[in-house]
Amino acid sequence: MSNAERNGTLYLLPVWLGEHGGVEQVPPENIAVAKRVTLYFCEHEKTARHMLRRMVPSMDLSALELHRLDKDTTQREAAELIGLLKNGRDGAIVSEAGMPGIADPGARLVSAAHDAGITVVPLIGPSSLFLALAASGLSGQQFTFHGYLPVKPPERKAAIKRIESDAHRSGAAQLFIETPYRNDALLKDLMDSCAPETLLTLAIDLTQPGGSVMTHSVAQWRRTKVDPGKRPAVFVLGKRER
Repeated sequence: MSNAERNGTLYLLPVWLGEHGGVEQVPPENIAVAKRVTLYFCEHEKTARHMLRRMVPSMDLSALELHRLDKDTTQREAAELIGLLKNGRDGAIVSEAGMPGIADPGARLVSAAHDAGITVVPLIGPSSLFLALAASGLSGQQFTFHGYLPVKPPERKAAIKRIESDAHRSGAAQLFIETPYRNDALLKDLMDSCAPETLLTLAIDLTQPGGSVMTHSVAQWRRTKVDPGKRPAVFVLGKRER
């Protein structure tokens, strides 16, 4: 028997991007995996249990084994966690929102799975980054995700100028996110730092009621009253393709 046959499989199980949505938005394969798997890796147990119960309302939550996987998980700890799949048991990563491993600490466990010869299977589901990019009208051929920008305003503004320069030089779309309660401060810094002709996409509450995706030049945004507030948002900088 090969190692692949002895080992379990690590599934990347996507969840909703917010509280709106039911099982009609979840592929049948995902529901089948959620019904069968009892070993999960997540940032917060409460969120994971809530999402799994939304996916499978009849699920016995007391039968689940959940392990913490977050930004502080070390490579050694990830290797120990992945050892739980070496006896033929399957496991799944559940993100706080959307796709595990994308703007999510799941990548460390996936890396450990590859090192251990564990099969990794990504399941179909939403990613706010790719939804925002697809709807932005900016370049989907070249793009860079910068994660979170610096918190301190001078450093954040310097980062914005670098990212804007890269967008104009390469034509690649530049994506980044922020903790929702800092959205308004980031938007103000974008308005203060970027050239009038730079394009900015603001994608708010994707897949949720009242969600929107809008792309305007910075000059247009300066004339527009917009208040992302404390809602999940993706920001994209770019230039108009010719």
